Amino acid sequence: MNAALPARLRALMADPEASFVLIARDGGIELLTGTIVDVDRLADIPLENADGSREVFAMVPYRQVRERGFEAQDDGTPLRCLLVDDHEHLPAQDLIRALPAAPVVLHDGGFDISDEEYAGIVERVIVDEIGRGEGANFVIRRDFRARFDGDDRVAALTWFRALLEHERGAYWTFAVITPGHIAVGASPEAHVVVRDGVVTMNPISGTFRHPAGGATRESLTEFLSSTKETEELFMVVDEELKMMSQVCSDGGRITGPHLKEMSRLTHTEYMLRGLSRLDPREILRETMFAPTVTGSPMQNACAVIGRHEKTPRGYYSGVAALFTPRSDGGHDLDAPILIRTVYVDAGRLRVPVGATLVRHSDPHGEVSETHGKAAGVLGAIGAIERDRVAETRDDDAPTEARLAEDPRIAELLASRNTRLADFWMQPQDAHAGGRFAGRTALVVDAEDRFTTMLAHQLRHLGLTVEIAPWDTVTDAAIDAAELVVSGPGPGDPRDAASPRIARMQHVVSRRRAADTPLLAVCLSHQILADSLGIDLVPLESPHQGVQKTVPIFEHDASVGFYNTFTARVRPGTMRVDDAEVAADPVTGDVYALRGDGFASVQGHLESILSRDGIVTLERLIAHALR
Repeated sequence: MNAALPARLRALMADPEASFVLIARDGGIELLTGTIVDVDRLADIPLENADGSREVFAMVPYRQVRERGFEAQDDGTPLRCLLVDDHEHLPAQDLIRALPAAPVVLHDGGFDISDEEYAGIVERVIVDEIGRGEGANFVIRRDFRARFDGDDRVAALTWFRALLEHERGAYWTFAVITPGHIAVGASPEAHVVVRDGVVTMNPISGTFRHPAGGATRESLTEFLSSTKETEELFMVVDEELKMMSQVCSDGGRITGPHLKEMSRLTHTEYMLRGLSRLDPREILRETMFAPTVTGSPMQNACAVIGRHEKTPRGYYSGVAALFTPRSDGGHDLDAPILIRTVYVDAGRLRVPVGATLVRHSDPHGEVSETHGKAAGVLGAIGAIERDRVAETRDDDAPTEARLAEDPRIAELLASRNTRLADFWMQPQDAHAGGRFAGRTALVVDAEDRFTTMLAHQLRHLGLTVEIAPWDTVTDAAIDAAELVVSGPGPGDPRDAASPRIARMQHVVSRRRAADTPLLAVCLSHQILADSLGIDLVPLESPHQGVQKTVPIFEHDASVGFYNTFTARVRPGTMRVDDAEVAADPVTGDVYALRGDGFASVQGHLESILSRDGIVTLERLIAHALR
């Protein structure tokens, strides 16, 4: 170890039981030391002591998602907290020069799941999960594993130095050294940040692996023109807006898109911002975890991960979270996603990587994406040969930054927003003076938190809104509500054996029998159609994150769709029983229904893809309440 290494860090390295964290962010390097405490729940993270508020660093494993009632394999990975006693700022260049630099050679490296097996998993997820309505996208991981000789801590600090020297564009570069759990990484993505009550989320998706010799205008243009990459980003923005609408009074506003430039990869990203008064631990709990590393809808994504991943995730797709006291007694939060991270234990290295699977996914293309992501991490830590262009690039004039300023590239990025709803691009809040001020609504959640975005839009229109899960909502609550919004959810609407589907059928039929106002959305629209005798059929190609302009009675509307099944009538049908029908003139796919005291819609009017969403929602509510 270099003698110039700060004395405090030298002492920590000499003590095998010592715990410390190094974080490179905002142009500096920070050293955190203190006592390790493992806790059971996020609410147990000890942000206060006898002297008042204190700083805490936490490693939050994926299994913590069970706090939200979601499924996860339990491998016992701890919710580990470092109760910070000392927080030092170190001179970056001096520290980098002092850290160990001797190469750490890997042996017996390879993926735990073969390319062929992983491609088979991808195919099954596309056909059996997305193809059967279980969700819009899912992230399935595999792990690169290898052995190395030498001390775990020295290896981790060697790789930390390599990341500082050779990786760029990371949100955090970090090394976490604790007994039994060592992690070093360069996360590109802030999952959630809270500063003075302002919540920021940073959905990143789409992975452009730089070709040999570096990116060019042509190669980047091809990436930005990809339908799969664009839809993938829109879907994760929708999913994170669900979280923002849960924790923020103003629902969240979108800015972007931007390029997120790493040394060997480029991603596309948006920024979401809103206001919240919640405890940061509660904000973190309600936003577990990023759809970019799990899928959508979140609850079903966790179930799909449990069905198709061979081993527990550990910390992969969880977060590192730094809770910093404020002068007013509260805490700010800075929590990057735990991706692009190396886990070290007893001379073994593990690099988990995943691919986002959507309806357009090519199994072999997703295999290549996992290779690219693993190579990006291994190249950055020097475990494999680095790209010569990346090695010699002048950080003051990065190639991708120049390309991002290219008029054609800027135009391609900006053009994405022409497809999005202005509602979410502008500042907005609940409006007490909205059209439906003084009216109330009960939103029944069928395990898709699009309901939080729906509820925010309903409040924007003046309604007082309560959300109730399908498995806890009572008949008394259903009967008492002025307006019931029967919500969306995954699955086959014909599956009456499903307790969730059966309960949503009950919600719809009970309101119809009582002749009381009802709005049915997506899954519930299909259930309503089925109750009217309209056929339900699977689509030949799932509409997951699809934008279409469709007839909604007197108006054509640009709407986002997330459905695998559709109600279908004979083309030209205008009425079924006591319901008016708005359907595709060619296919007969039913986009909306309305009758005395009820209305329904197949699309997600709350989605960022629904450019005419808020006005269409207002019209349908007005009809149901009429």
